[in-house]
Amino acid sequence: MASGGSTRSVTWASTIVQHRGGGIHVHLEFHRISRNPWTVLVLRGDLDMAGAPRLRQEVAQLVAAGDARLVLDLAAVDFIDSTGLGAVIGALRRVRSHDGELVLVCPEPRLQRVFEMCDLDRVFELHGSVDAAVGASA
Repeated sequence: MASGGSTRSVTWASTIVQHRGGGIHVHLEFHRISRNPWTVLVLRGDLDMAGAPRLRQEVAQLVAAGDARLVLDLAAVDFIDSTGLGAVIGALRRVRSHDGELVLVCPEPRLQRVFEMCDLDRVFELHGSVDAAVGASA
């Protein structure tokens, strides 16, 4: 990780769903990193109907705490559906309503295509790395 006031793990949180067969599947995990003045929210797993409410809650808590400059790191997101896209759009609205900024780290071509097909690449800044996202918006 590059220098620049970065701090390692602040918190991990997971959305866990119990399946009928008794197995547990972690749909989405969150990891917060402070990169002053940014808060990086690293997502890992599926950003879908099960994980989207947790993303909304996480962003609401961050913004309420005064963290209105957010980077959503989607590099480890395996899957995103329309509910997940809606949660990302909702995060942008919430952050902007508090005079903040939200940028995305989206290095995977398959996820970039999802944003492009929905014309969301015109709405969001898509970056290849956290360093690029933080540096471009500094």
